[in-house]
Amino acid sequence: MAIVANTGQKRTAPLPDPQDNAKPENYLNKFKGKAVSKFEDPCAAAAKASMECLNRNDYDRAKCTDFFQAYRDCKKEWMEQRKADRRLYCFAWRLSVS
Repeated sequence: MAIVANTGQKRTAPLPDPQDNAKPENYLNKFKGKAVSKFEDPCAAAAKASMECLNRNDYDRAKCTDFFQAYRDCKKEWMEQRKADRRLYCFAWRLSVS
């Protein structure tokens, strides 16, 4: 954030489009290099964008509903992705045991 010369006003970058953060990062890649006790969130960009929206709009939630929905969509897709991977792993494990 930069101060505009002699005006005392802060210049901020525009907020990203909420849908840019609706898709989670690949959690397998995200978790691969993390420390055991470290929390990793593939939807961190969406969470950060929604908090930035709140900060810029004086915590008026009504102005940030698109950002909140993008975060919920991201989390939902991430959980579905993890469930599908677990089912696939469980199925592969059963085949190897049989």
